[in-house]
Amino acid sequence: MALSGGADRGSHSMDKSITLPPDEIFRNLENAKRFAIDIGGSLTKLAYYSTVQHKVAKVRSFDHSAKVSLQETDGDPLYEISVQEEITARLHFIKFENAYIETCLDFIKDHLVNTETKVIKATGGGAYKFKDLIEKKLKLKVDKEDEMTCLIKGCNFVLKNIPHEAFVYAKHADSEFRFQNTHPDIFPYLLINIGSGVSIVKVESEDKFERIGGSSIGGGTFWGLGALLTKTKRFDELLQLASKGQHTNVDMLVKDIYGGAYGSLGLTGDLIASSFGKSATTDKEFSKEDMAKSLLHMISNDIGQLACLYAKLHNLTRVYFGGFFIRGHPVTMHTITYSINFFTKGEVQALFLRHEGYLGAIGAFLKGAEEDNPNQYSWGENYAGSSGLMSVSPDLNPVQRARSGTFSFDMLEMDRLERQLVNLPLLQDPTSYIPDTVDLTEDALAREYWLFCFEEALDGVVKRAVASQKDQPEAVERAEKFRQKYRHKLQTLRHQPFAYGSLTVRSLLDTREHCLNEFNFPDPYSKIKQKENDMALKYYLKVVKSVEELSWEQRQFTLVKGLLAGNVFDWGAKAVSDVLESDPDFGFEQAKQQLQERPWLVDAYNQWIERMKGPPHKCALFFVDNSGIDIILGVFPFIRELLIRGTEVVLASNSGPALNDVTNSELQILTERIAAMDPVIQ
Repeated sequence: MALSGGADRGSHSMDKSITLPPDEIFRNLENAKRFAIDIGGSLTKLAYYSTVQHKVAKVRSFDHSAKVSLQETDGDPLYEISVQEEITARLHFIKFENAYIETCLDFIKDHLVNTETKVIKATGGGAYKFKDLIEKKLKLKVDKEDEMTCLIKGCNFVLKNIPHEAFVYAKHADSEFRFQNTHPDIFPYLLINIGSGVSIVKVESEDKFERIGGSSIGGGTFWGLGALLTKTKRFDELLQLASKGQHTNVDMLVKDIYGGAYGSLGLTGDLIASSFGKSATTDKEFSKEDMAKSLLHMISNDIGQLACLYAKLHNLTRVYFGGFFIRGHPVTMHTITYSINFFTKGEVQALFLRHEGYLGAIGAFLKGAEEDNPNQYSWGENYAGSSGLMSVSPDLNPVQRARSGTFSFDMLEMDRLERQLVNLPLLQDPTSYIPDTVDLTEDALAREYWLFCFEEALDGVVKRAVASQKDQPEAVERAEKFRQKYRHKLQTLRHQPFAYGSLTVRSLLDTREHCLNEFNFPDPYSKIKQKENDMALKYYLKVVKSVEELSWEQRQFTLVKGLLAGNVFDWGAKAVSDVLESDPDFGFEQAKQQLQERPWLVDAYNQWIERMKGPPHKCALFFVDNSGIDIILGVFPFIRELLIRGTEVVLASNSGPALNDVTNSELQILTERIAAMDPVIQ
């Protein structure tokens, strides 16, 4: 079955219905329970909770306690690997045009297995209009929830759970979306919701908010007046006209009155003195595009000034904008941003949200799930199942534009994380800590380099995935599906690097792991890691002994070289994986010999040595990387030196797999084994 919508497809005159396999949209429906729906004037947002069964690689230490000496354990593997089935919770949010609603409800009805679900939470103006249809099709009772309460609940949820949810829009910058770091405390903030009118809401805590103002001049005003002026009835078409218009043909500027700037009042010549001012004094026809642009500026400036005054009055610096007037449209985001910058002299930034269109549906869902207390968990965006923020720039090719959610289906999936996430308590200032060294959204050269690296490495990852499940004949087919999905994600990110917030090497790795998990490859490198760890352990005491025989200066240099050499053993780099595939005996000493001479690309060795001559550090937090030689022969001898000096050492590792990185459960077993060999570590 394919889904195709009604005739109303928004701004492009594409005589093309968008066809998508429904099971790729309404994923995991057979395990779905708890539904919520938010129906607006033109878009429906559906939310549901499901359980997902997938494979997880677990490691368990072998019991070596009966062995008399460490030598006797030499031939034994350090730990065993088992693949287990695990059930996790997932939230699904789907956005589509109201034209599709009946077809979608039919599909859900046909695939809904869980009969425990009796109620669907509903919000939005359309909840009343479609109530009977929903109850008839799904045999569920529609329970209506307050729209503003749902909106605020949804906003709190995305700000807390999705990194880089909020962004600043900069039209003429290299990167038009500038994502903000998630603040540990999201409150208080101002939400300016621009629907037909404008509501201004002050949010102080999870359950405390107040509508402190508003205006009847909002999105409905732009649409209504725009329709009268241009005879254009569709909202998206109006925005398209505005994006092509030149408001200075219609608006009276300061320089039209004074011949230039009005210096003593600080008004520049290009400032609008009177919206539509020229239409009263000029005897000529104005183009639809120019009138639409003038109208857009007039309403955006009015809303911007109101927002600034309320922010100032309540001493708030975080101001988020949402509602159907915004809906990710560059032309409205730009005019609002300009207005806020002007009225606050840059002190307040206009902030927009990646998942702004889902807030009502998320809030309605949370209202229905209160007994499960979803807020006690942390949730992470699943990049494999989410379509991401698509550019809605009107000059993009229509097919690309059509994927934005304005014409087609748009998905957000969130997985419940094993542990609740908190800000690292050791950080002096969590708000300023950025865990990634390069923002690939802004650095085009670095972005192309890394996307190329990940594309180049893809064949190797597919090969590893198949090799990790040799006994399963369908593994080849699943690995091929993984390849197609991940390659498609990389292609999307090449054209739209902002799709999932700030693009970083970390998010590229996360996306790859999410895609691998989707096709049941929980840890393709687990056996390689096991083999590398067993091999490196045999050389640990020898490396420690050779280091101890060196003079102090030589020892420090050798330990740092060991760190760099160990870091070479990363299967993520194609050149390295090629060497490791072709020469399994390539080892620690060869890696050290191949290091370039100083100065290194990033070289703070002299400063490090000077500091090491001083008193011991109180505490060192060490983020570890690869299994085997890296962690055992590179990291452990290095941190051993710190321990001897009296420094407390914290090792930080991944909770889940990523290539041959050592995971936390593997690291615990490794540390116990090394401690049994080495009294310093013990």
